[in-house]
Amino acid sequence: MATPYDFPSDLLAGQEELHQVRAELSALLKQLPWSVVPLDGFSDDNGWRKVERPASPGWTQDQQAEVEKLRQREHELAVFVSGHRFWSEVTGAERVDARTKLKHAHAPSGDEQ
Repeated sequence: MATPYDFPSDLLAGQEELHQVRAELSALLKQLPWSVVPLDGFSDDNGWRKVERPASPGWTQDQQAEVEKLRQREHELAVFVSGHRFWSEVTGAERVDARTKLKHAHAPSGDEQ
């Protein structure tokens, strides 16, 4: 049976914001060109699989700034969540279980696996 944890509200809010920031960063990176700086396209079929990339115009200064802002916020939130005082109240293997439960605290009940 799963052990219920009484997560502090600031920890739950930090974890939820971490999920949101990671989703936003992932979506942004999928939209951006494959290279930060302008590079010519290439095709290489000498490896174990063929690799092709179109020419990349690079990222604009605004795009670079937005990615940096999101990465910085992701780092801040990850440090906050992982270093929260709550974890000192949970011992050993329970900490792993609690961390897993926290990651899925805002997920619908069917998404916990």
